[in-house]
Amino acid sequence: QVQLVESGGGLVQAGGSLRLSCAASRSISSINAMGWYRQAPGKQRELVAAVTFAGSTNYADSIKGRFTISRDNAKNTVYLQMNNLKPEDTAVYYCNAKGVILNSWGQGTQVTVSS
Repeated sequence: QVQLVESGGGLVQAGGSLRLSCAASRSISSINAMGWYRQAPGKQRELVAAVTFAGSTNYADSIKGRFTISRDNAKNTVYLQMNNLKPEDTAVYYCNAKGVILNSWGQGTQVTVSS
């Protein structure tokens, strides 16, 4: 298993930016995929973005062109740069590490976008 700690959430006005960080308790270089998910009140948790150990990325259609996921294996950290934020991006954002027998989640960080 791996422990994940998210940070960087907060309150921002529409059109603003935030960068979320996910710090892992051990090396992430061999973890198949690191991802960011979000869950808004009354809605299911959904994938926002993911990056594989090879560097391939996958984004939800709703955030394409606005969010960028990246990983720094040397720092055991995954980032989510969020630009041009919209009120509908308001949610708790969770970091996830997924492998063959691994599926770890962080505690989440709140992102609130005001209109």
